[in-house]
Amino acid sequence: MSSTAASHLAPRTSPISYDETARATELLGRITRVFDQRIVGQQALRTALVSSLLAGGHVLLESVPGLAKTTAAHTLAQAVGGSFHRIQCTPDLMPNDIVGTQIYNYATGEFSTQLGPVHANLVLLDEINRSSAKTQSAMLEAMQEKQTSIGGEIFPLPKPFMVLATQNPIEEEGTYVLPEAQMDRFLMKEVLTYPGPDEEVDILVRINDGSMAAPITAEPVSLADVEFMQTLAAKVYVDTSIKQYIVALINTTRGGGPRPLPNLNQHVRVGASPRGGIALMRIAQALAIQAGRAYVVPDDVKALRHSILRHRIVRTYDALANNVAPESLIDAVFAAVPSP
Repeated sequence: MSSTAASHLAPRTSPISYDETARATELLGRITRVFDQRIVGQQALRTALVSSLLAGGHVLLESVPGLAKTTAAHTLAQAVGGSFHRIQCTPDLMPNDIVGTQIYNYATGEFSTQLGPVHANLVLLDEINRSSAKTQSAMLEAMQEKQTSIGGEIFPLPKPFMVLATQNPIEEEGTYVLPEAQMDRFLMKEVLTYPGPDEEVDILVRINDGSMAAPITAEPVSLADVEFMQTLAAKVYVDTSIKQYIVALINTTRGGGPRPLPNLNQHVRVGASPRGGIALMRIAQALAIQAGRAYVVPDDVKALRHSILRHRIVRTYDALANNVAPESLIDAVFAAVPSP
C-alpha cells in the first residue's frame, strides 16, 4: 500500500518523534548485522523473532532438525546482550528443573531458593513436545504470568523475557503434543523451510572458512534498548478502522464476520480467540516500527498472518484427513474481509 493511499490511517499528530524513529532504526540495524554474521537466509525467521521481541511475545518454531532453530535463538540473545538459557526437554524433565527449587541447608537449618533456568532474558525450550504435560504447563504458566512461584514465594522473571520453543514435527515416539489451548500462549508459530541451494552453498563456505564460529563483531543492543523499542512499538498508532478490520478477520475464522465464508465449519472446528486479534495488532505495530512508520497499515496486519493464526485455528477431522492446510484457510479468511 502506498503512503498516499494509507494517509487516512495516520494520526494527525505522530505519537513517535523523529529522533525515536531514527534511534529504533539504528538499533534494528545492529540486530540485523549480528544475524547476518550467524544466520544464512531464513529471512522469515528473523522477521518473526524480531517482531515477537518488539511485541513482547513468545515464539514456537517448528521444523525438521538442522534448520538453525537453536542457532537463531542463541544469535538473538547475542544481538540483545541478554542472558540466555537453553533447556533440553526430555520426558523425565520435571517442573522444578525449569522453575527452580528450595534446597535445605543442614548447617543453618534453613531453606535457600535456587532459581531455575527459566530465569533468563531469552529461554530456548528445545523440543518442547518431548517434555510431559505437567512440565509444559509449568513453563507456559511462567510465560503467561511472567513470574514463578517457589515454596510459596513469588519470583518475577527478568525484563525483557522471551521464550523460543522448538518442536520437531516428524517424530512422534516419546512426544507429548502441545494442546491447542496451550499453543495459544505463543504469539507466533513459525514453520521453517529448507534453504535454497545458493544459501546452502553459502553455509558450507562459512563453515569451511570458520566465519560461522568467529566472535560477533557487530555491537549488540542493550536490554534497555530492547525495552525502549518495546515501549515504542506499543505507542504505534492503530486506527479504529484497522482494529475493526482485525476483529472482522478474527470473527470470520469463527464462521461470522461481515462476509462469512460458506462451509467454513466443514474445515474449522474452533476459530481464533481474542488473543489472535491482540497478536495481529501487536505484530502489526512491531512491523510498522521496523518499516520506520508510526502507524499501522493493512499490509502490516497481513504480513505475518500465517505465523500468527496457524496455531490458533483448530481444524476438523475432515480437514485433517484431507490435508487442508491452515494457511489456505487463513488466506481464504483474509481474501473475504475487505481492507480499510
